[in-house]
Amino acid sequence: MSIDAISAGKHLGVLSGWSKTNLDLQKILYIAHMIHLGFRKKPLVRDHFQAWLFGPVHPVLYHKAKIFGARPVRNIFRSIEDLDEKQSEAVTLSRTYGLVSEFSGAKLVAVTHCHYGAWAKHYRPDAMGIIIPNEDILKEFEERKKRFS
Repeated sequence: MSIDAISAGKHLGVLSGWSKTNLDLQKILYIAHMIHLGFRKKPLVRDHFQAWLFGPVHPVLYHKAKIFGARPVRNIFRSIEDLDEKQSEAVTLSRTYGLVSEFSGAKLVAVTHCHYGAWAKHYRPDAMGIIIPNEDILKEFEERKKRFS
């Protein structure tokens, strides 16, 4: 079962002590989604990521958090129930956060912009709403696994 991006965003916000920007949350969520697809063979979050200028973006979370601009996203998720820490999605988010929490926004963008990745296959300048299919995100995971094993 996948979760909604808002629940995932809240979980990442809690993990970070509300110190991450919308851009950071987007990239960390994308990496976690890719890892979840790779290891669990199912999506972490519902709906699809899209190929935007600064990398993969989950529009549902983006629009919820965009009011903060480039500042850290504060807890605007109070009405959203916390994830169960034992739930596979929460475990993936926590482990991924542990791996990339020290990465700068620029480093997260660089990681998600790799030339063989799903974003690069679908990004088109001046085009919005281009979906990044989960199949391509899974292929990116497999390619990364081959390259870094």
